[in-house]
Order: sequence, then C-alpha cells, then structure tokens
Amino acid sequence: MWRFAGLVILPFVCATLRAAAPSYTVEEAVAAAKKGNAEILMAAKQLEAAKGGVVEARAGFLPGVISTGLLQKRERVEASRLRSDDYDASLRVVQNLYTGGAITSQLSIARLNEEKRALEYQALVNRVSMDVRLAFYDVLLNRAKIRVREQSVRVFEEELKTQRERFETGTVGSLNVSRAEVALANEQPELIDAQTSLQNSELRLGQLIGVDSSGKPMSAEAAGELQYAPKHPELNECLAYADVTRPEIRARQIDVEIENQQLILDRSATRPRVEAYAGYEAYSERDPAVGPEFNHGFIVGLNATWHIFDGFATRGRLQATRARRDAALHALEAAKLSVSSDVRSAFLDIQQADRVLQSETRNVQNADEALEIAKGNLGAGLGTQLDILQAAADVTRTRTTRFGAIYLHNVALARLARACAREPNSLGFAPKISQNPPGTKPVLEVAAPPATLGGGR
Repeated sequence: MWRFAGLVILPFVCATLRAAAPSYTVEEAVAAAKKGNAEILMAAKQLEAAKGGVVEARAGFLPGVISTGLLQKRERVEASRLRSDDYDASLRVVQNLYTGGAITSQLSIARLNEEKRALEYQALVNRVSMDVRLAFYDVLLNRAKIRVREQSVRVFEEELKTQRERFETGTVGSLNVSRAEVALANEQPELIDAQTSLQNSELRLGQLIGVDSSGKPMSAEAAGELQYAPKHPELNECLAYADVTRPEIRARQIDVEIENQQLILDRSATRPRVEAYAGYEAYSERDPAVGPEFNHGFIVGLNATWHIFDGFATRGRLQATRARRDAALHALEAAKLSVSSDVRSAFLDIQQADRVLQSETRNVQNADEALEIAKGNLGAGLGTQLDILQAAADVTRTRTTRFGAIYLHNVALARLARACAREPNSLGFAPKISQNPPGTKPVLEVAAPPATLGGGR
C-alpha cells in the first residue's frame, strides 16, 4: 500500500519542484554558469587582484614623493648653549636609478602572474562548462529513464489486471497472478530511483549554474531531449590542438618563467641599489652661534646601499628558487601528459559509447522480436507467461542501456571539448554516421517500451 502511495505522490512532488525551477537549454545553462557560478566569480576576483599586483610592481619605475618630520625636545643635566628644541621637516622626490634588476623582474613576475590567473580563470570556465554539460545530460538521461520506467510500470499494471481477470474466469492459475505482481513490484523501485535521480541531477545542475536559492535548495530544469550527437573527431588532430590551446599547459610554462625571473630578483640582493632625491627641507639650528633657529632650503643628493654579506641568505634563496624551477619543469611535463590522457580517455569513451550504441540498437530490435515470438508461443500453447515477463523486462533493460550509451557519447564529447579547450559546437567534427540510419526508428521511439504485453494469448 505504501509503495503505491509513494508512486502516486512522488510525481506530484517532482512536478511541483520542476514548476518552480528555471528551465535552460544546454548553452543557456553554460552561459548562466559563467555569470553565476561561485568558483568562477572567485577566480574573477583573483584575476582582478593579479592586475592590482601589476600596478604595484610598475610603481618601482615611477618617482615617489616622501614626506618626513621630526620634533623633539631635549632635557639637559648640565647647562649648554645649544637650543633644547630640535625639529626637521622635508618633502622629497625619490627616483630609483639602479636596483640590480629587482624592479624589472618584479614587474615581469607580476605580469606573468596576471597571465597565469587569466589562464587559470579560463581553465576553470572550461571545467565548469564541462561539468554543466555533464549535469545537463544527466538530467536528460534520468528524465528519459523515468519515461521508460513509467511506461514499463503501466505495462506490468495492465498485465496484472489481465491476469486477475483471467484468474477470476478460471482460465489461468494463481501462479500467473503472483508472477505479474512480482514483475510489477520489481519495476516500481526502478521508477522511484529514476525519479529521485532526476531531482538530484537537477539540484546539481542548479548548484553549478549558481541559481539563487534564497536560503532553500533550488534546482534547474534542463530543456530538450537526450539526443545522439554523431561526431567522430580525429585523435591526432585533437592531441595537437590540445597541446597548444590548453590553458593548463601554458600556466605551467608561466610557472617556469616566474621562477626564472625570481632568480634575477634573488640575485639583485647581492648588487648595489642607487636612488636620487630632490626636495625642500625646513630644519632647526641648535647652535645659536651659527645662525637663527629656523632654516630652510632645497636639497638634492644620491643614496646608495650595498649589502656586501648577508650570512649566505641570498645563496639559500637562489638554491630554493632553482629547486622550484626544476619542480615547475616537471609539473609542465606532467600537465602535458595529463592533457594527452584526457584526450585519449575521451576518445576511448566515445568508442565505447559507439560500440554499445550499435550493439544496443540491434539488441532493442532483437528484444522486440523476442517479445513478439514469446507472445506467439504463448498463444499457441508453446510458451509460458514467464517467457512474456522476461522478454518485456529485456526490452526495458535494452532501451535503458541504449539511453545510457547516448548519454556516454555526449558526455565524452563534452570531455573532449574541455580537453581541447574548445566549445563542442566549434570542434568541426564531421559526422560519421547519421543520427537515424535508413530503415530504423528515431532514437526516442526505439527506446520506448512496448505499449502492452497483450496479443495472441
């Protein structure tokens, strides 16, 4: 009783949630995620901070204006002719003349960090876009499974009703009724599971898009149907393109360049620093014999420092920087291998999906034929009701598997697009097979379960 009540209530709950959730196409969902995804928004702020670092580093080439002041009063133990008040105030313009390459390397590092943040931002956008597409296809897959399971439940309900009527007329035994009840009971949990999976996938899609929940969980509904995208790219072309365009590889290259600039910055500590200054100063003259207390005038000069020995601190920094540069080189090679693995893995998934899809397309037709044969055998007295129920279950299972193959193919294409750092629609893959080969039914029609188990009984 509770199982039947759940089946009645759950569709209304799902319908209510979907009515409140916004609906997106796959491209609309990706565009919305680029604007509202929390990770993307945080990455955008990090990129903005990196731009501020460039402004800060560039300041080393510009003159600085420094104001200083001093005011003190001395208390004497013995009498003195010197004035007790002492003050000094100055305004200076200071310009770096030579820093041993420190400012140049600091600016280069800041610009490289800005470029790296931009690449990391793009890599994150690519990854989130892929996640959105995967979540979108997951919603479509679960929705398609629900339709298959709902129709299958209705078929088994009709079978149970038919067997009960025949049992009442005495044409079949109670075993037929029990088998129909078991078949229906086995199918109902699959429907409930598909309905729950749909809600979870819509919640996941809403989370990736960044739907405003206003304190409550909010999901997003995917518009459209699960469709097969007959695209078959070339492996070598994608590998070459990914090696050039993937932002992760360029980011690792920038890590190496940053460490090379850091070596210059560390080495600058062993060189002198020279700066020029000019300004105006007002100061007190403490000795009355020299002149009046208040004096003022222009000042100009040079200031130079040279840290001759720092206890091998610079040597240690150089050693650490060289080690980080070597690690960055290893990370670059690892990134290239990872990108190549991403591309090859996506290709393997595409090949697997195609093989499963071709197999299940034939299998669905075979399952339909097997069901018709089972019906004919039962009508001729050569088969049993169990043959009918098993054949109907096989039809549902093969069609669900076919949907899974379509889903896997689309997911693999989305992963491949991310691996190549391109949009799926701009990959330019040439179709290898048509979506609906001649003499076959449309995908959704082939994936539908039989309308009834009756006929010839």
